[in-house]
Amino acid sequence: MASANHDSPWPSSSGESFCGSFNIHLEEDNPADILPVLEVPSTSVSSKCHIPKPPPFPVKSCTRIKLSNRISDCSSIPKETKDTWDKLFKEGYGSDVFVITEDKSHIQAHSCVLSAVSPVLANILQQAKVKNGMRYIKVLGVPHQAVYAFIRFLYSSCYEEEAVKQHVLHLLALSHSYSIPSLKRVCIYVLEQGWLTKENVIDVLQLARNCDAPRLSFICVRTIIGDFKTIASTEGWKVMKRANPALEQELLECVVEADCRKQERLKKIEEKKVYLQLNEAMEALLHICKDGCRTIGPRDKVLKGSQVACRFPACKGLEMLVRHFSSCKTRIPGGCAHCKRMWQLLELHSRMCNEPDYCKVALCRHFKEKMQQQTKKDEARWKLLVSRVIAAKKSLLSSQVSAQVHCDPPPC
Repeated sequence: MASANHDSPWPSSSGESFCGSFNIHLEEDNPADILPVLEVPSTSVSSKCHIPKPPPFPVKSCTRIKLSNRISDCSSIPKETKDTWDKLFKEGYGSDVFVITEDKSHIQAHSCVLSAVSPVLANILQQAKVKNGMRYIKVLGVPHQAVYAFIRFLYSSCYEEEAVKQHVLHLLALSHSYSIPSLKRVCIYVLEQGWLTKENVIDVLQLARNCDAPRLSFICVRTIIGDFKTIASTEGWKVMKRANPALEQELLECVVEADCRKQERLKKIEEKKVYLQLNEAMEALLHICKDGCRTIGPRDKVLKGSQVACRFPACKGLEMLVRHFSSCKTRIPGGCAHCKRMWQLLELHSRMCNEPDYCKVALCRHFKEKMQQQTKKDEARWKLLVSRVIAAKKSLLSSQVSAQVHCDPPPC
């Protein structure tokens, strides 16, 4: 249990005072059944908050929008206008530019359109040589179909879904090189919608960084961290390791950092469970000392020995712990692990109790007086423990109230 240790023995009279405050019906128990009081991490809250029921949530219709219609549906440009510009590109009427591609073929275009859409192309066209009234520019390093889809998009923002998926990496590079942000958004959207695989994620990451796509870079890094062992064995990782060792080192550091964060989250979750269990133990201890339960309780209560399940999850374990404490021969702190746990629970309750003069929990006032004799270091450790137990309790109450608000049916 995350609490301070007792190094000095308490007076034996304290133990006698503890036993004298309980009415204990001893039953034959196996010593192995004396389990830790915080055995099962379960929670229960008896109080209910009377909060007005909220109005029902709006109904959301989950409909998928095809990639080809995603931008056009949000655009205010009439379809007829787009069709006109698309027709102008395909027919090449009045064109004055030949775009030479990798396979030595050409695509007809209009210098006024290219210059208006892309400042990079405008600068290239100004420097291009004119021959027979036509300007010739080259777009090399990518397939002809990718260049065709690129130029078509410059005219009408139209594209075929299959062509974009097939040449998405080339189009991303072209959109960045020629400063076409609208096409870059389309390419990034395609890549984010399931196109990434374990085999190509390294290549996409390097391209995303070269093309100034931070969101896509983040998704790639997250994918690598999620399945690092598999991706580290791919051919893309091996090539990147030889060509860009700095990127490899950066990714390794990201994996280590993510693993540390995961371990820290798990540690905090486990700590929160312990604090919630301690809170349950405090509730069960107060319940036993005030009302009694089954075969153990205060002297002024008549117990029937009923075995009906108690609403306090820690009550059964705490009951066995109290029964052991009352009959243990080495009750001093440090002499018995079970007794030591009981001493700690009693002191924790005393530190959380605001009414020691009226409290029915044994030794509550005794521990209040002992606090004056503790060192500042021990006092700080206990205060930290109490604050975290209270914070865990508040967090539990808040989450349960929130769940109740969201799960309650709307009023008629």
